Amino acid sequence: MRSMLILLSLTLALFWPAAASAGQDDGPVRVSARISSETARPGDQVIIAVIFDHDEDWHVHLNEPVVPPEMAGFTPIPTVITPQAPDAEEAVRFGRIQWPEPYAAKVDFLFTGNPVEYLVFAGKAVAFVPVRIDDDAEPGEYRIDLSVSFQACDDAICMPPELVERSVTLTVGPEAAAAAPGELFADFDPAVFADPDAWGGVLPAATVNGPARSKFLGIVAVPTSEGLVGIVVLGLLAAVGGFVLNLTPCVLPVIPIKIMTISNHAGESKARALALGVWMAAGVVAFWAALGVLASVATAFADPSRLFGYWWFTMSIGLLILAMGVGIMGAFQIKLPQAVYAVNPKADSAHGSFLFGVMTAILGLPCFGFVAGALLAGLALMPPLVVIVIFTAIGAGMALPYLVLAANPGLVKKLPRTGPASELVKQVMGLLMIAAAAYFIGSGVLALLSGMGMAAGLPWWAKAVHWWVIAVMVLAASGWMVVRTIGISKRVGPRVSFSLLALVLSATGVWAAVNRSEHLRNNFWEVYTSESLAQALRNGNVVVLDFTAEWCLNCKAMEAAILARDPVRSVMIGSGVVPMMADLTSNSAPGWETLRSLGQTGIPLLVVFSPEGGPENPFWMSNLYSSEQVVDAIEAARKQGGGTPTARR
Repeated sequence: MRSMLILLSLTLALFWPAAASAGQDDGPVRVSARISSETARPGDQVIIAVIFDHDEDWHVHLNEPVVPPEMAGFTPIPTVITPQAPDAEEAVRFGRIQWPEPYAAKVDFLFTGNPVEYLVFAGKAVAFVPVRIDDDAEPGEYRIDLSVSFQACDDAICMPPELVERSVTLTVGPEAAAAAPGELFADFDPAVFADPDAWGGVLPAATVNGPARSKFLGIVAVPTSEGLVGIVVLGLLAAVGGFVLNLTPCVLPVIPIKIMTISNHAGESKARALALGVWMAAGVVAFWAALGVLASVATAFADPSRLFGYWWFTMSIGLLILAMGVGIMGAFQIKLPQAVYAVNPKADSAHGSFLFGVMTAILGLPCFGFVAGALLAGLALMPPLVVIVIFTAIGAGMALPYLVLAANPGLVKKLPRTGPASELVKQVMGLLMIAAAAYFIGSGVLALLSGMGMAAGLPWWAKAVHWWVIAVMVLAASGWMVVRTIGISKRVGPRVSFSLLALVLSATGVWAAVNRSEHLRNNFWEVYTSESLAQALRNGNVVVLDFTAEWCLNCKAMEAAILARDPVRSVMIGSGVVPMMADLTSNSAPGWETLRSLGQTGIPLLVVFSPEGGPENPFWMSNLYSSEQVVDAIEAARKQGGGTPTARR
């Protein structure tokens, strides 16, 4: 019987779409909402009660679950309440949610027969959402929506996560005085209305029960997924992010190879060029749509770039790119069984081009972090359809260049086809792909050592070895480009232009290696732990926390271009500021839990904490930022904190 229960529990957890339920009123946990007064005047305060009615022996996880040592490895899904006023964003503000008292339930973890005490919400549990009506609120009727996500469990199994939507209405007018709260609101603490911290301090009014809403490119606040307009905006932002992936170091070096493939197989046929380009674009879109389906089922895959935290995955990608790079240079040909050739994986067929598109999308995963952080915060609370729309839009944005190429076959004709020039391009791209392979293999090794707890003990130069391998391969590609161009072309123009291109390419490779080595040798960052963050804030310091990873190229670019240079560097190493780095190279890194608690799913991410706000309330955070934004945030956090910071040792 216990085996059957285990199988049922695993089946529900793995294959039932996350947050797919609209809320079952006859389930073991029923959710309702009531407002303390349906009328109020501008400037009044009201309370919304969110009521969880649990059947006997059933419960939901806390909003901040506390996992006992006996349940190590168990990852509970927190209970989250997200209030919104879609028609009154400027007129209504929500304060910090007051959660009910936890109950110590006895659960049979892993069906061992040994009950473990675990804090939960059970019985009739009531959470309170404080609401403040703005002094300038226009008279009228406002609808307040509440999205409530939770997971119902008994002492043995857990049901699939649920997302329910509840609404209350509030009429605002000069004569509509708020009524006194009834008995249901007796446990509410009214001191929250006088506590500035409960209203987010300097954070935006949209802040609810946690950090500020994510910003796309550090500028535009990401809208909610409510309504058609919100979904369309999210889709457009996702498409922009997908297009930007083509410009990252993960994808840009291989685009010429893809274009040449289309060119060589299309010949003079415009229709064939269009067909191959469309199929390649379809492969890109299909890959991201498939990821969207996976993400809607299992929110653990909300950030596909986290796959690179598994050392074996990163190293496998590196070895695959290495084989592709060596192979494209003509060093060998892979002979497969005839049954495999029957599939015809070449790009001169529809499904061959489709697979080329899939590979292009895969190569973009390591640079997907900032897109995930900007667009997918709160993914677990989004309906599955919205998640799929977002991922599909990322694929559409990434596929756009191939569609443009297919619609304008004249661009293809301008590319080199067969002959020495074509061979040179293949050889140079092969060397650059070997350089990319060195990056992935080196990142995989560091992820392995990080997971084993050995990375911290490595000397700085050991962490920079693969960067110098990259530099050597880029120098080789640049040098070979110059030598062969001089041998192929007698004209001055191509010789000069390709020599300049080689100079820029080689300088970039050497600069990246030197910059990374200097960063590691003169490392001014403190290693992040939750204890060190809390202690630095207690000492009155502003903390700048950078979430990064060896496999995150965007992170390295932001660190080198902004964080490691003045004026940001001088401010961060100055008095009263503690720079910390959360290294997420390994999936076992403690920073992942902190990242999720901030409502984020991807990196790069920079967070500024003030002593006044503490570790639970970040002062400022962004996925993409400028030097001015970082300096301004640090100075503003320093002014808010006040007091005398403890000097750093």
